[in-house]
Amino acid sequence: MTVLTRDFDGASPDDFLAGAQRYRRELLAHCYRMTGSLHDAEDLVQETYLRAWKAYDRFEGKSSVRTWLHRIATNVCLTALEGRQRRPLPTGLGAPSSGPTDELVERAEVPWLEPLPDSEDPGDPSVIVGARESVRLAFIAALQHLSPRQRAVLVLRDVLQWKAAEVAEAVGTSTAAVNSLLQRARAQLDAVGPSRDDALLAPDTPEARRLLSRYIAAFEAYDIGELVTMFTEDAIWEMPPFTGWYRGGSAIGELIHHNCPAERAGDMRLLPLTANGQPAAAMYMIDRESGHHLPFQLHVLDARPGGVSHVVAFLDTSVFAEFGLPERL
Repeated sequence: MTVLTRDFDGASPDDFLAGAQRYRRELLAHCYRMTGSLHDAEDLVQETYLRAWKAYDRFEGKSSVRTWLHRIATNVCLTALEGRQRRPLPTGLGAPSSGPTDELVERAEVPWLEPLPDSEDPGDPSVIVGARESVRLAFIAALQHLSPRQRAVLVLRDVLQWKAAEVAEAVGTSTAAVNSLLQRARAQLDAVGPSRDDALLAPDTPEARRLLSRYIAAFEAYDIGELVTMFTEDAIWEMPPFTGWYRGGSAIGELIHHNCPAERAGDMRLLPLTANGQPAAAMYMIDRESGHHLPFQLHVLDARPGGVSHVVAFLDTSVFAEFGLPERL
């Protein structure tokens, strides 16, 4: 019997459920990797705990409680993903980059990728299972190109570091099938996804903090010229649910000039935060009728020593509450 199992030895289902809450954060990250949706992940974690509570009397202690919960969560996700569309970012739709003065095309019916808030406790050992790369937007977007079973196998093997036999038991297949699924998943990920990028700045580094502070100050001053200087030569800007995406600092600056509802310095206020293991900022836009700044966009940045190389500006303001952000400023 493992140490983790002994923690719950003789516990009632309710005691078990209370103790198992320590794994909520990493289960949320796991379900998020599988679905690409923060809202779906939260629902699926709830379903995972409900199923675990109902089945606790059949828990034999052959694995740790953590492993058992991840196995349940994986199958909950696989069931939920049956027949569902993948969640893309605009760059994943296959269209070329757009012109900054082109008409914006919104597709509200597309189930877009969503951002994930980082844990508020940097000492939590379950934060992103120890690897920011496993929840970075580029990686999550790449996972969406895999089938649900490929996704499950790759996450369990390469992120959670499970053995092939453990994965096979979790998804109800053979070890040979797991190895085949993993091989195909890795090949497809290599074709569409990012490799490990050591040039990206972690959000807690002084350089990333300075860059984010400059970024926020430029928006709040409505200084588009300053913003343009912060983007790398091949920087990309995208803002779901609009399908267009834009390449290069000049194009991004022109896009902001033509489409941003702000008119002057002070119209925008931004709060610094982290999301998906990356620097991020919540943007609030002035509402002239009330005089308040209201939620407008949530920006997730790829920060590098040379500047900002990618911004995903999410217009789904429903995520503000999930990040613990205020309803107005």
